[in-house]
Amino acid sequence: MGELAWRRRVLVVEDHALMRSLVADAFGQRGFDATSAGSAAEALSRAEEVDPDLLVTDIDLGQRPNGLELATILRQRAPHIAVMFLSNLSRAAAAAQARSTVAGASFVNKAGVETVDELVDAAEAVLADRPVLREQQSTEARSRLLGLTAAQLETTRLLAAGLSNAEIARRRKVTVRAVEKSVERVFSALGVASGERTTPRVAVATLYTSTFGDPSTGL
Repeated sequence: MGELAWRRRVLVVEDHALMRSLVADAFGQRGFDATSAGSAAEALSRAEEVDPDLLVTDIDLGQRPNGLELATILRQRAPHIAVMFLSNLSRAAAAAQARSTVAGASFVNKAGVETVDELVDAAEAVLADRPVLREQQSTEARSRLLGLTAAQLETTRLLAAGLSNAEIARRRKVTVRAVEKSVERVFSALGVASGERTTPRVAVATLYTSTFGDPSTGL
């Protein structure tokens, strides 16, 4: 038997369950050994066992330590760890939360990316010692999302929350066929299609979540 291929290890820290799952799954599909945590405390308890090559963390984790503090602690323990901050905060707001940022870290605004694959691409740059700064920007995909009708936007929210067509039909009190047609129109309006790296539902969920936040709120 040959030697097992070495897999890069990433620790994903995000307090929103859906975003955490999407990001971790994206890294897993790209060949990373992905471990996720919902808080800095959980991440710190697992870090020694995981020994990550890369930390991808939100800055605001809902409680202390926050992502900046987490990255600082982990860097003190293991200076080799590459760091990418993922947040809804602007760079200025992020910097205001700490006296200094982590050297060589990258910053990606959640609203500045359209797919989770873009996050993985940004992480690849971090690992190659090419830190990136991706601020929020007006994108064609986001404009398309904001151009949906109220009914289409609600369908999109429910899709992003992980509901099946049958579950959406029950909630909206319409037929499954009606939902299927609505979903097709949403995919068409947003310009998403199946590809090698992602599916339309994942693309829609990522776009909705990065634009409006957790879609499961209120379910």
